[in-house]
Amino acid sequence: MLSLACVTLLAQPGAVPVRVVFDTELGSFSVDVDLAHAPVTAANFLKYVDGGFFDGGYANRAVRPDNTTRHDVEIQVVQFQVARARQREQFAPIPLERTSVTGILHTDAVVSMARAGPDTARGSFSVVIGDQPSLDFGGRRNADGQGFAAFGRVVSGMDVVRKIQQSHTGAAGAYGTETLDPPIGIVKAYRK
Repeated sequence: MLSLACVTLLAQPGAVPVRVVFDTELGSFSVDVDLAHAPVTAANFLKYVDGGFFDGGYANRAVRPDNTTRHDVEIQVVQFQVARARQREQFAPIPLERTSVTGILHTDAVVSMARAGPDTARGSFSVVIGDQPSLDFGGRRNADGQGFAAFGRVVSGMDVVRKIQQSHTGAAGAYGTETLDPPIGIVKAYRK
């Protein structure tokens, strides 16, 4: 695992964002990946893109007010996974780049790594719908208060992300009523 000091050394001030396109069953959206402010998380995400891990992946979770399983701290996100056939090949977990360090807050259209505990993120990511400060460092969505690692922003196709979020949910699955039924497939993800 990299220390916070190493993360700071990896920062690429002035780095131009890398554009990534996701073609899904419901349309395409584009993400600008921020290497300047979240270098470890951004580099990890690009390894998954370049390795083809999202080709055949899917959106598996859509959280919104009418289906949330947590009413104590509600959020709105769409979560995406690598292809099922590639899940065992995922890279080692990465250190959590907290929003208190990166300055990238969970505002509408921000892209963020999913995680269980600190330093557990791999390939799964979420797109934020609306401003979600409870996902930032010090937020209450996770009991540890460490927040999630935001690393980019959807720059086109938020209408597609919102369409995915409004898709049918409720399948038996890891996320109960938040589980997309059926999952929405990712056809391909690639740098533009």
